[in-house]
Amino acid sequence: MIKKLIEFLKDKNIIILGFGMEGETTYNFIRNHLPTQKLTIADMNEVIIEDYPYLEQDENLTLVLGKKYLDNLEEYDLIIKTPGLSLKDINISKFEHKITNQLELVMEYLNIFTIGITGTKGKSTTSTLMYNVLKDQNKDVMLLGNIGEPIFHRIEEMTENTILVLEMSSHALEFVKHSPNISILLNAYEEHLDHYVSLEKYVEAKFNIAKFQNGTDTFIYNYDNALMKEFGYIYRVNDYAISICEEPDTKNKTYLKDNSIYINNEELCTQDIKRNLKGMHNLNNIMFVLTAARFLNLNIEKALETISNFKPLEHRMEFVATINGVSYYNDSIATIPEATINGVKAIGNINTLIVGGKDRGVNLEELIQFLAESDIENIICLHTTGEYIYNKLEKTDKNVFKVNNMESAVKIAKKVSKENTNCLLSPAAASYGFFKNFKERGAIFKKCVLDNE
Repeated sequence: MIKKLIEFLKDKNIIILGFGMEGETTYNFIRNHLPTQKLTIADMNEVIIEDYPYLEQDENLTLVLGKKYLDNLEEYDLIIKTPGLSLKDINISKFEHKITNQLELVMEYLNIFTIGITGTKGKSTTSTLMYNVLKDQNKDVMLLGNIGEPIFHRIEEMTENTILVLEMSSHALEFVKHSPNISILLNAYEEHLDHYVSLEKYVEAKFNIAKFQNGTDTFIYNYDNALMKEFGYIYRVNDYAISICEEPDTKNKTYLKDNSIYINNEELCTQDIKRNLKGMHNLNNIMFVLTAARFLNLNIEKALETISNFKPLEHRMEFVATINGVSYYNDSIATIPEATINGVKAIGNINTLIVGGKDRGVNLEELIQFLAESDIENIICLHTTGEYIYNKLEKTDKNVFKVNNMESAVKIAKKVSKENTNCLLSPAAASYGFFKNFKERGAIFKKCVLDNE
């Protein structure tokens, strides 16, 4: 299964760019099969040996560490890059064609069926749901990629019967020249502007999920999304358009009509199907999964059963507890305004909202207008974007509070939230700079909620 990939890697001058969880699995895979091949690891971390002391024993390894770790990349035959590492501030014209990652290497060199899922929001939920639908129909399926487990971690277990469900970030798609057999693009919103030179480049990376497909592959895309429409991608006649707003004027389509979900002219089910995934945005995600299931000739009734039993992932409109009549929800994954608006609408009866985080230059005006016109009484603002929201809303009829940490935010929420209402953490901003990631932010919120209840 992996012979072709090993032959490709053999005798090449390879640099592993970025040495975290994915970089380590790349190193381990190459060392397991090419133990004496010369390798280079480049990373900003100057004391990487402290974290990975076994590297010091590798006589065929060169380390390039510190501020100049991105120098001289054109000297290598192959650059296996960690997706989250941005190259927007350097000239890559001499070596862009050499950049690859685990995602692309598997798609190119392994004879394996792949379902790739990307989108600014919803990709983890949709990927996990797609995996569960396949697993419940006794398919040999793996869920890998941006969801948390590097692809090479399971590569030795893959067979020709394996189906890979791959959560794909825009960072992982940025330089690829191959696309999955089934590509799903859920949506595109303004985000990650700190990683790309422009919003257009971010959206372009998203569309790479389908750009390199062949005639037997299929692309399932969001027909309603404004940014995707503006991009002007040329869809193929057999691609599937998904809409919750109208019946698309396309050959293949999944849409809502008369309170039912249709694929082309086939009525699949009522849109009021039993589900734990709240909100129209999650119904939209479900429609993508049902479309892929139909394309794969899966049992739709069985798929609907899986959907009805599926529980929301942690930090995604996650119910935490009801304390003194107030129900607390953790939506720490909401790192853009659109996600916060969707969360407020989906959960409903929000009396208190905790919002704010790292400022990445994302436009907040639509969110601010939405909050000003909403029934939310209490808005608790965390730095840094929270300060901007606070200044915009403090002269409205809202009770707005400015705080410096999550503990203070939850303390105020417990004091001001009315009985029989909901309190929602939905930051509409990234976490880093204040928390390790959105998971840590959500975990701290939950701890604060549950402390001294």
